[in-house]
Amino acid sequence: MSLIARHLEANGIPTVIMGCARDIVERCGVARFIWSDLPLGNSCGRPFDVGSQRTILGMALDLLESARAPRTTVQTPYRWGLDDAWKDDFWRVDEDPERMARQRAEFDRQKAIAAERRKEAEC
Repeated sequence: MSLIARHLEANGIPTVIMGCARDIVERCGVARFIWSDLPLGNSCGRPFDVGSQRTILGMALDLLESARAPRTTVQTPYRWGLDDAWKDDFWRVDEDPERMARQRAEFDRQKAIAAERRKEAEC
């Protein structure tokens, strides 16, 4: 996405990247970046946390208007937990396969709940 944003910017289309992988996105040199120190895939906040999601989107739109220099990064105020302990678990490469299967099942369950809520909202 960062490289696509650079291409769009080079062709006169302003962009804002919202992401969690600060090192990667900043290395790509995007024009405007909203960084959330959250697990990958959660750049707009926690699932179902509409308030933080709206705030982060608002920050992105504000940055689109207010950035005065290239490579502008703004950090959101949101945290995944009270401390950074989630990062120790998130970066583990020696994970137990059974635990990973349980975590995947929970993730899939949450995705199904989100899909059902979207479906209900459409009706």
